[in-house]
Amino acid sequence: MEGIIIGGMFLAAYLIGALPTAVWVGQAYYGIDVREHGSGNAGATNTFRVLGKKPGAVVMLVDIFKGWTATSLAGFLLIFEAIPADQVVIYKIILGTLAVIGHVFPVYVGFKGGKGVATLMGMVLAVQTEVALICLAIFIVVLIAFKYVSLGSMLAAVAFPLLLLLPQFHPEEPLLMVFGVLIALLVIFTHRKNIGRLMHGVESKISFSGRKS
Repeated sequence: MEGIIIGGMFLAAYLIGALPTAVWVGQAYYGIDVREHGSGNAGATNTFRVLGKKPGAVVMLVDIFKGWTATSLAGFLLIFEAIPADQVVIYKIILGTLAVIGHVFPVYVGFKGGKGVATLMGMVLAVQTEVALICLAIFIVVLIAFKYVSLGSMLAAVAFPLLLLLPQFHPEEPLLMVFGVLIALLVIFTHRKNIGRLMHGVESKISFSGRKS
């Protein structure tokens, strides 16, 4: 019985993460598939770039909520006594990872999604709220100051494991530190093209004045 419950939650986490927010918002309100414009990704960054700040903000918030919701399903596993209490963090990481995979490879729209940074942020909020809020603040400050979503995403991701080194945030579960390092490496890897564009000064900036053409 426990196996069925756990498997059901795993599937639910993937399906929640796979909800193609950027694609649905673009098609429903603008008649545009964001994957056919800009970077071709179905994520918040490209929505900002293609449609502007309001739809971009909506997509980002929903994608963060997707990650948080999927990760928080670990609480139901605990309620149903499908897992022991000392394994909640481990299952949060598994469920959140499945949500991120769902965002990157969404079953609803041909497995072509985004980079998963916003969904990953929601996952981190559910796993380590205090550190995640600091990382979110770093992202917002960098975005406002430099107007580069990619730069904000990378700096926030790198900040996560560094903050975990501080005594007040150091996790009891060693896996969380490993997870933090992997997050930073993954985000940097998925933004390798952005790094090149930043170095050459050709990375697209986000407009806060409305929709971009």
